[in-house]
Amino acid sequence: MALRVLYVIPGEEEGPSFVFARRQVDAMIRSGVQAARFFLRSRTSPVMLLAERKRFRAGVQSFKPDLVHAHFGSVTALFCALCTSKPLVVTYRGSDLNPSPGDGLVRHLLGHLLSQLAALRASGIICVSEQLKSRLWWGRSGARAAVITESMDLGLFRIMPRELARQELAWAASEKVVLFNYAGRAPKGKRLDLAQAAVACARERTQEPLRLEVLDGRTQPDRIPLLLNAADCLLVTSDYEGSPTIVKEALACNLPVVSVEAGDVPERIRHVQPSCIVRRDPEALGEALAGILAHPVRSNGREILERELPESQMVEQILGVYRRALA
Repeated sequence: MALRVLYVIPGEEEGPSFVFARRQVDAMIRSGVQAARFFLRSRTSPVMLLAERKRFRAGVQSFKPDLVHAHFGSVTALFCALCTSKPLVVTYRGSDLNPSPGDGLVRHLLGHLLSQLAALRASGIICVSEQLKSRLWWGRSGARAAVITESMDLGLFRIMPRELARQELAWAASEKVVLFNYAGRAPKGKRLDLAQAAVACARERTQEPLRLEVLDGRTQPDRIPLLLNAADCLLVTSDYEGSPTIVKEALACNLPVVSVEAGDVPERIRHVQPSCIVRRDPEALGEALAGILAHPVRSNGREILERELPESQMVEQILGVYRRALA
C-alpha cells in the first residue's frame, strides 16, 4: 500500500511562495507517495490560526495520512505538532533556524524558539545543510536529523542559448549582467548593499557596461530559467543561508556563481568551473566577478548536479526519514 503523506506548506495555494517545497512534493508523488497538500494561510494571526486548525484537522480526518510533513519550522512546524498526533516530519530550511536580522529581535527569538520546540515533538527531522543542523539546540534532535539537499527539476531548468534568452527579455547582447536574488522570508540578510558595492568594484575593473539584475520575489517562477540563461553570473552575498535554491537553479542552467561562504554553497560549487567562494568583502567579490566576466563562458554546473543531486537520491533519503518516523 502506498504511503500517505499530508504536506504542510506556508502560504496561499495559488501563490508563488515555497515553490521549492511544492516541487519536492511533486517529486515524492512521482515516486509513488500518495500526497495531499495543506497550505497554511496565516502564521501571524491567532484568529486565523484557530480557523486553520479546524480546517487542518478536517483535512487529516478526510485524507487519513500515515504522517504529516511540515515544510518549515517556526509557526508552521509547531502548528502541526499541536494539531495532530500523527507522526511528524519537519524540514528546516534556513531562516527558521538561522539568524533573521530583518524580523526584529522579538519575532526572531520567538520564531526560533517555536522551531526548537517543534523539533522535540518531531518523529523525523530534515535539515537542508549541515550548518543548519548544527543550530538545533537539543542533542537528541540533532542526532535524529538527516541532512538532505533538494535536487532540481532539470526538465524545468533547461539550457538555452544566451542570445535567445536575451532576445526574449529584450536585453542588450553586449551588456554584462550579474543576477542577484533578493527574494525570501528575510531579504535583508541577502545583503543587497554588499552586492551593489561588489558590482561597482567589478564595473571599475572591467570598464564595461555592467548591470545588477535583482530578483525581488515578484518574478514568476517560470521566468527564472530564462533569466538564468540570459545572465553572465550569479552573485550570492548572504549573511546566512540554508541551501539556497537559486544556486542550484543557476547550476542547472550552467550559470557561473560567485559567492561568500554561506549555507551549503561551498559544497554545491566546489567542483563547478568557473565559480568561486571569496571573502565577504566588496573588493574581493568585485575582483572575482571581473575575472569571470572578462572571459564569459558557461559552467559545468548541470553535470555536477546530475552527478551529486539526482532526484532519485533525494526521494530515497526522504523515504528513509519517513520509514524511521513511522517506526
